[in-house]
Amino acid sequence: MTEIPEHLRKRASEARKKAESAAAPESALAASDSGSKIPAHLLERSRSAKGKGAAAAAPSAAAAVATATAVADGPVMTGAAGHTQRLLTVVKSGSIQDIKMKPMDKVHVWPHLIIVEFGAALFSLAFLTIFSIFVNAPLLILANFNETPNPSKAPWYFLGLQEMLTMFHPMVAGVTVPGIGLIILTMAPYIDKNPSNKPEDRKFAISLFTTFMMFWSVLVLIGSFFRGPGFNFVFPWADGLFFEL
Repeated sequence: MTEIPEHLRKRASEARKKAESAAAPESALAASDSGSKIPAHLLERSRSAKGKGAAAAAPSAAAAVATATAVADGPVMTGAAGHTQRLLTVVKSGSIQDIKMKPMDKVHVWPHLIIVEFGAALFSLAFLTIFSIFVNAPLLILANFNETPNPSKAPWYFLGLQEMLTMFHPMVAGVTVPGIGLIILTMAPYIDKNPSNKPEDRKFAISLFTTFMMFWSVLVLIGSFFRGPGFNFVFPWADGLFFEL
């Protein structure tokens, strides 16, 4: 909020004085026309000469004088505590600029994420339904509690745990090691917060997941193909394959 600059006030007052001084001789000449003996054509010639000289001397100053006079003489809008305001000081430059929104890497859960997950669930259900029509489940005969199969193996996705039972105590193999693995996998998103999708920028996450997959895959492969009767270590190319789905 600023007031009218001092130089504009001075320019307006000077323009007002010039206008008054220019109007004074004309009024004097008009008043003395009747009482003087100067011929009328000479008075008319002098008036026209003065008008041409003033117009040629300051052709561009008229607009500035008129603007300054209008600013000085026009109504001044005052705000609180008598402060004057200009339009450019009131309107902020940011409100008249076309600002484009910055791209964001986040989307709403509904409908963007839920639609994708629902579509993936429908695809998985359709695949399992069609697969079960053409491929029968590998079910064995009714279990006989008097005859225990040898080797007795868990399903393939539990063979990693069964393989660890041959190496560690049941408390360590069944609770401690899987619990530590789940805790590390749960803490991984909070440790590695890099939003990049490039493998070279996600070395910690990729290394952790690769280590987990290789460790578990090796245990499953050993329990599936390298364990025979009595769950002893065998070579499948020499003793045969003791593995059923």
